[in-house]
Amino acid sequence: MFRTRTAAALLTLPLAAATLLATAATPAGAATARPAPSLTCQGKGVDAEALVRARTETVIDAPLSTVWKLQTDVERWPDWQTHVTSMDRLDHGPFRPGSAFRWTTPVPPNPATPATSLDITSTVRQTERGSCIRWTGPAVGEGLHIDGVHVWTFQKVRGGVLVRTEETHTGEQVEANVPYATEILEQGLEAWLGELKTAAEARSC
Repeated sequence: MFRTRTAAALLTLPLAAATLLATAATPAGAATARPAPSLTCQGKGVDAEALVRARTETVIDAPLSTVWKLQTDVERWPDWQTHVTSMDRLDHGPFRPGSAFRWTTPVPPNPATPATSLDITSTVRQTERGSCIRWTGPAVGEGLHIDGVHVWTFQKVRGGVLVRTEETHTGEQVEANVPYATEILEQGLEAWLGELKTAAEARSC
């Protein structure tokens, strides 16, 4: 559910500047783009009340079966995801609603917390084979507690598979600096999709 990747530049981003950019007023008379509807799986989406949210997508030039296998064979995430340092599937059998897994990922120092390692327990709430996944769960580290909701959708398109993902975070620490936490989450999702794309396309060559 939670992923974090941070560029060095982000670590030195002044908080005042981040807040200013996030709260800058729209010029008078300027048109505002309507946000895309949230992703859903079997009618359930991310946390509608969460202040920290991010969404991204990519097209992967690989069979849907390959992409789906990589994403749902969670025990093998450390084989292709750089920042998954441990993984433990907590149930057995097919990947399905109720499946749970505990994994860890490092978190660099940031304005709210010191460097730590997040212990994440994700539970699958909804899934439709080859189409979508939704999981939820807490991520806990030194001085940090996040509750996340993560949705993935998969769609065959010209050129491969369109993978979309959206995630929300709630928690005192991330809500203390929403622009910074949002940027971290965005980078994490983009990195995850990038590694999924690399792994899937390498397997389909």
